[in-house]
Amino acid sequence: MSREVHVIEHPMVQHKLSLMREKERSTNSFRRLVHEVAMLMAYEVTREMPMHEVEIETPLEKMMSRQIDGKKIVFVPILRAGVGLLDGMLDVVPGARVGHIGLYRDPKTLVAVEYYFKMPSAMDERDAIVLDPMLATGNSAVAAIDRLKETSPRSIRFVCLITCPEGVKTLQDAHPDVPIYTASIDRGLDDHGYIRPGLGDAGDRIFGTK
Repeated sequence: MSREVHVIEHPMVQHKLSLMREKERSTNSFRRLVHEVAMLMAYEVTREMPMHEVEIETPLEKMMSRQIDGKKIVFVPILRAGVGLLDGMLDVVPGARVGHIGLYRDPKTLVAVEYYFKMPSAMDERDAIVLDPMLATGNSAVAAIDRLKETSPRSIRFVCLITCPEGVKTLQDAHPDVPIYTASIDRGLDDHGYIRPGLGDAGDRIFGTK
């Protein structure tokens, strides 16, 4: 059982996260920062990915060298906000496959409701990386991973920009085998299920909606 929470403390990640939190930051700037942070986080999330030896030819001679199999990695954004992290991750692992899980949070019950699910074939040979900017109540993450586990991926990791103790507990209680990668564990949730101090609604800020 994993029960791992990896807080990515790299100075560039923390700097850009601080900029994203600013209330007056424009949609364009916020979206660009999400892209940049996703790229930086991708390096940490893929740190322990399996590698294999391949023969290559340098300008001087042939050699055996190590590579990851990018096609065995599946990025799984939780729609819609998770899409904001996707392009940055793909910049680092362009060969990855992409699955999608469509969920929305019922505003009264805060329960996650699924409306779309599409994964690549042969998931039992692939490592899944679930993407969602905020791990708040944890209900959407649990529902997404419940559904994803039906496809029996080789491994699952969960990536978010910000979480809180409540979200971490909910996800770990339901899926203790899934490590969490985040840039910050914030203070907690308010009465509406938003992370405090947080950065507001990530989806609205990425897409310029209210």
